[in-house]
Amino acid sequence: MCTAITYKTKDFYFGRTLDNDCCYGEQITITPRNYGFHFRYVGAMEQHFAMIGMAHIAEEYPLYYEAVNEKGLGMAGLNFVGNAHYGKPAAGKENVAAFELIPWILGHCASVEDARPLLSKLNLVDTAFSQALPPAQLHWLLADREEAVTVEAVESGLKVYENPAGVLANNPPFEEQMFGLNRYMSLSTMEPENRFSQSLPLHCYSRGMGAIGLPGDLSSTSRFARAVFVKMNSVSGDTENESISQFFHILGAVDQQRGCCQVEPGKYETTAYTCCCNGDKGIFYYTAYDNHQITAVDMHRENLEGRELVAYPMITGERIWWQN
Repeated sequence: MCTAITYKTKDFYFGRTLDNDCCYGEQITITPRNYGFHFRYVGAMEQHFAMIGMAHIAEEYPLYYEAVNEKGLGMAGLNFVGNAHYGKPAAGKENVAAFELIPWILGHCASVEDARPLLSKLNLVDTAFSQALPPAQLHWLLADREEAVTVEAVESGLKVYENPAGVLANNPPFEEQMFGLNRYMSLSTMEPENRFSQSLPLHCYSRGMGAIGLPGDLSSTSRFARAVFVKMNSVSGDTENESISQFFHILGAVDQQRGCCQVEPGKYETTAYTCCCNGDKGIFYYTAYDNHQITAVDMHRENLEGRELVAYPMITGERIWWQN
């Protein structure tokens, strides 16, 4: 399970949590402009926008979980099990496998507006990357500093939803996630008034009571509501350090701790990593479950005219700064 968000101060930020019960050797991966993508049905893309994100590299190919390109367009795939539906290649369509979607969009497009014509012709197909890597059931958050959309391939076809919250979790489909926020419209960051009964002497006994009713469990609908509430009411300065710090605090509201979500006896889902990318500067920041110190990789410190992937292993061990 995962949660993805956008955030904007002076710069635009895009990131997510990745919650899982195991890891696949993912690495912070920079794809330079001249790395050749050879798609299964839509041909080759030998030149494209450079991008940075977290990926599992298989057979020298970056299977991106999320990425942001050099123009500031970001895209993240989140589990959508039971609702994602991919078809077979169809005539007159741009037939793209699910594992190809992030590089296909980010390689071609500088903005969400650029992506709309591609999405209108898109047919997501059920082609596997390999026998060992079958298609993952996903839906996607696609965003730039101006707007965000959710992309879902379901049985009735491809849906592209405006996403005014700039937040996405897993199931149910996005329309239902947004509709579910209606039940929380009375929540507030301010102290509540006594509307229960004027005949009873009810009063606030603690700060934060305006948000009583905000769900605290780890289900995707609850994480969605909590992330939207925290993000939409977030206040921070606009410096890089203040913005990054606040971004990680927002996603900290949906962090999963080991032991709280049991997958099977002795096996638990945790937040394997949390990431934030400054879309304007191309800097990818991350923390890991056992490493809370923020680590950064700057795509512009690499040769973006290259042809080879640049990958950095994720630092997962806790790093503690001793003061004495």
